[in-house]
Amino acid sequence: MLDSEETAVKMHYICQTYVMKQKGQQMALHVDKVFEYKSAAEAEERAGREARREGCVGADAYMLSEDPTSGEVSEPTFLARHGTVPEVEGD
Repeated sequence: MLDSEETAVKMHYICQTYVMKQKGQQMALHVDKVFEYKSAAEAEERAGREARREGCVGADAYMLSEDPTSGEVSEPTFLARHGTVPEVEGD
């Protein structure tokens, strides 16, 4: 029998920041930092704080679910988006 913790869906709460970098003749958006938290509130709070940091042009807070038995990861569900962030289908 499998332990229930091994079969439970795992939630990941992520804060991801962005910076602008030179790419050829143009400036392009790049991922800068990625932080993982234990709660949505922590990820959202960090995204708001990071978006105000000098050099940071934007930040996302999002959550993903992971099925540990199959390894499948869901599409991100955005909790907060600050500043300049990548476009997402449906935006």
